[in-house]
Amino acid sequence: MKAVQITEPEQLRVIDMEMPRVNETDNVLVKMKAVGLCGSDVGIYHGTNAAATYPRIFGHEIVGEVVETAPGAQKVKVGDRVIIDQVVSCGHCYACRKGRPNVCRDVKVRGVHIDGGMREYIAVPEKDCYLLPEGLRYEDAVLIEPTTIAIQACSRAQLTKEDEVLILASGALGSRMLSIARLSGARIIVADLVEEKLKDALKNGADAVVNIEREDLFSRMKELTTEGYGPTLSIDCACAKTSLMTLLKVTGNAGRVMTMGFSVDPTEVNQFLITSKELDVRGSRLQNRKFGEALELVREGKVDLDHKISHTWHFTEAQKAFDFNDTHDPSIRKIVFTFEE
Repeated sequence: MKAVQITEPEQLRVIDMEMPRVNETDNVLVKMKAVGLCGSDVGIYHGTNAAATYPRIFGHEIVGEVVETAPGAQKVKVGDRVIIDQVVSCGHCYACRKGRPNVCRDVKVRGVHIDGGMREYIAVPEKDCYLLPEGLRYEDAVLIEPTTIAIQACSRAQLTKEDEVLILASGALGSRMLSIARLSGARIIVADLVEEKLKDALKNGADAVVNIEREDLFSRMKELTTEGYGPTLSIDCACAKTSLMTLLKVTGNAGRVMTMGFSVDPTEVNQFLITSKELDVRGSRLQNRKFGEALELVREGKVDLDHKISHTWHFTEAQKAFDFNDTHDPSIRKIVFTFEE
């Protein structure tokens, strides 16, 4: 079968590899149907994802069809359409015992630490398979995984309807964050550089937007929050070198700042801003068993995934997709790889 492997930073190739076989542990064989391109995949390609190891078959937003099960598999059957949990944890370290397997001491993420979904078939444990809602296209279903990331971040942030929330950046992650944050009833402000993305944010439930290329974010936060207090919760979906410091400056006293970036480059942080305002700066990584919650929101119609994909490529044309993504074309919302000829 064919697979796409990043052999080292900036080096990608289509390879041939053996078909996986089901066994007692990996007891479900899934034929890939679609894989999403995530910012962390881009980081693996460019060598800026500190968690990645090489060579690596990337892809952690992975959906497909069950084509074989081993004896003893009970949760899924041949023909089921599934999305696969990307997190593999040890189950016994401190984090796992505390119910946080997403930050297991020895966490393995499909597509990052172990091979992921950019291949024609993958064998996984049935416990990691979740059934897709009827009628949801495979291409759209890849957005369930970034939706779980948003659910995790909002959970870590302890978001409530009393909050005034700033979401910095409205790309694929930021738009998913908006889809979850708005369910809380909180007032939500979205900031981005691209006007079209801000227009989309307003259509999708943002109460206000800020174009940070043309407007001063600090001044606008004074105007847009109650009594000029500033956001009580700021979520960094830009994960750029300066974004954490930006959010420390604009967030109001006793607020929370969520960081989700994976760069290891030094980032400027002002201790006075954190201490004087007694800010909580919290990391949010992956998701902690949030697939069930995300799927229920989709089934209830509270989260809309339909036709949010902007571009698709056949998985063997991955290089073209990465090259196009690097142009930062303003039309890019979400890129998905497909597997049908």
